[in-house]
Amino acid sequence: MPKSKKRSGRAAGGRSKNVQPFSDEESSIETMSRCSSFSDVASVAEDGGEVDEEATQEDFEYKMKGLIELTTDKSAKTRQAALEGLKAGMSSKLLSDFILERRITLTDSIERCLKKGKSEEQCVAASLACLLCCQLGAGIECEEVFRSLAPILRTIICDRSANTQARQACATYLGLCCFIASDDIEDLYSAMECMENVFTKQYHSENGADKCSALHIQALQSWALLLTICHTSEVKKKLDIHLNKLPRLLSCDDVNMRIAAGETLALLFELAREADADFFYEDLEPLTQTLKALATDCNKHRAKVDRRKQRSVFRDVLKAVEEGDFSSESIRFGRERMHIDSWVKRLTYSIFKELFGSGMQYHLLTNVFLRSIFELGPPLLLDKAAMEEMKISRDERHMNNSAAFKARTKARSKLRDKRADVGEFF
Repeated sequence: MPKSKKRSGRAAGGRSKNVQPFSDEESSIETMSRCSSFSDVASVAEDGGEVDEEATQEDFEYKMKGLIELTTDKSAKTRQAALEGLKAGMSSKLLSDFILERRITLTDSIERCLKKGKSEEQCVAASLACLLCCQLGAGIECEEVFRSLAPILRTIICDRSANTQARQACATYLGLCCFIASDDIEDLYSAMECMENVFTKQYHSENGADKCSALHIQALQSWALLLTICHTSEVKKKLDIHLNKLPRLLSCDDVNMRIAAGETLALLFELAREADADFFYEDLEPLTQTLKALATDCNKHRAKVDRRKQRSVFRDVLKAVEEGDFSSESIRFGRERMHIDSWVKRLTYSIFKELFGSGMQYHLLTNVFLRSIFELGPPLLLDKAAMEEMKISRDERHMNNSAAFKARTKARSKLRDKRADVGEFF
């Protein structure tokens, strides 16, 4: 399929005749500000008048076209700002038809930025590749995008000379892209092998003292995500290999690595019990002792925030390992609720939420592919009035936050006062 022609030619010296929407100095600020104003489904003008939705959509798409063209600019700052603008637009709007028409151009731009860009540009380009797959949904077009970009993402992950942050982003988004796009079992196993080659290095690291622990955490989470869509026979093979080695990571110095290892163990036990109702783990007693110690950790040499976070997570992990229990939670979006009732669902939701950011609720409402992953059924048909009813005004949101802040401050002040009567709080 031939590539779409650019809107205008270039004058001598490679300068574009069109005026760029922002300069190099203000590129990132301008790009984000141009995209952030289109995050609402039905926006309302500041003077209270209704905005023509069709005109707004056309204006939005026109600016997105400009950003796509700017991804080929010579200036690295301009390219990165354009990528960030596209990321903001794709995470806040559903643009399936618009993206479908320009997927080849977008794929080529992302490929160039991944190959030639610096670390920050590569990070944004990797996340944009994943958003592109989410916009296209499961299908041939999405799989073609994945097959074009997956080898480049794998190369960056395995390149020890590459920037650690870039490798970390590629590890995150290669796993998610494969989860979304790939129907080929060989692609799935190849991506999992790539992740295993990264995070298994932590098994042999003394006390987990490794400067690449953040990279290993992302690789471990991506591997766990892909394991959730593997066949039962493959799950059993991976359990035999890793279930006895993962507990080593619970002694890492990095609290985030310990938490990631604990959550992965809980996930593996959940998958193991689903695959085999009579599943039995021989070293269950020493593992539960380790988990109990982490769930009640009071070591003063660790930061108080880290200890609190660790204890909260490992209480849930301990329940999952000992009893197969999960503390369910409810996510509300619009007029709907989604129940997170398993470790598989929790991991999937957290990774997609990291990708979409503040646009997660909007995509849960409208994105057919995302709703199919969480078994939410087709999107509800809501008219403009219903959408407006669900929205909370900025003033109302500010008042609610202020009231909550005052109440919290007042309660904490009483608790900090040693002369307060403790009995009145119970």
